[in-house]
Amino acid sequence: MLSPTQNTEFTEQTKQQVNDKEWQLRVDLAAAYRLVAAYGWDDLIFTHISARVPDSDGHFLINPYGFLFEEITASSLVKVDADGNKILESPYEINPAGFTIHSAIHSAREDAHCVMHTHTPNGVAVSAQQEGLLPLSQQSLFALSGLSYHAYEGVALREDEKPRLVADLGINNFMILRNHGLLTCAPTVADAFLAMYILESACDIQVKALSAKELTRVPSDIVSTMRAQASAVTRNMGGLLAWPALLRKLDRVDSSYRN
Repeated sequence: MLSPTQNTEFTEQTKQQVNDKEWQLRVDLAAAYRLVAAYGWDDLIFTHISARVPDSDGHFLINPYGFLFEEITASSLVKVDADGNKILESPYEINPAGFTIHSAIHSAREDAHCVMHTHTPNGVAVSAQQEGLLPLSQQSLFALSGLSYHAYEGVALREDEKPRLVADLGINNFMILRNHGLLTCAPTVADAFLAMYILESACDIQVKALSAKELTRVPSDIVSTMRAQASAVTRNMGGLLAWPALLRKLDRVDSSYRN
C-alpha cells in the first residue's frame, strides 16, 4: 500500500484523470466494499464488487488484489477492460481470475452496471442445500421473484463457463452459485447492495429456521406478487432510498473510502 503522503498524491492524480461521473461511481463502489466489510460479508481479500464506468468503452472498476474490503478507497479501485487489462495507471494489480464471473455478466447484461459476489457462510450453506432458497420469510420472497442458480464447475477460472453462467442468470438480478456463494447485479451500486442485503438476510433466516422441526412456508401464489410490492416498498427508488443513510453511517465511522 502507498504511504499516507503517496496516497494523498495518488488520490488527487486520479481525480484529475477521471470525470465527475466516474469519481462518483468510485466513491459509491468504495462505499459498497466498506459496507460489505461492516456487515461481515467479506472473505479476507477474496470476492469482488465491480462496476461499469459511465460513458466508457467497456471499462470497469474493481478492487486492488490483496486489499481488505475495509481498506478500499475511491482512488485505489483499478480501472480495467473486459479482459482485466489496466486502462488507467495504477500501482495496484487485480486478480484476473476473480474477474471471470463479473466480466461475463457485464458483457451480456447491459443493465448490469454493478455486480456483487460474496462467499458468506449463510450464503454458501444455502447454496449447498438441495432445495436452495425456500419461501420462509418476507426477505426470501423478494429474492425468489427473480432468482437463478448456477451449478458448481470448480473455481471460476475457465472462459468456457461464461456462456453457461450468463444463460443461467438470464434476466434475473439474484443468483445462487451452487456450493460457492451469492451474486447480485443491478443498474446501480445501491441497487446491487440492497439486493445482496435482501438475499443474505434470507439465507441467514433460512439457516436459523432449519433448526426447527417444522417450518411454515409462504404460499406459492404470494411469491408472484413480490416484484410489484418491492417497487412499492422502495417508492420505485430501489436501493437509492436507503443508500444516503448507509453513506451517513459510513461517514460517522470512517470517511476515508472517499479518498
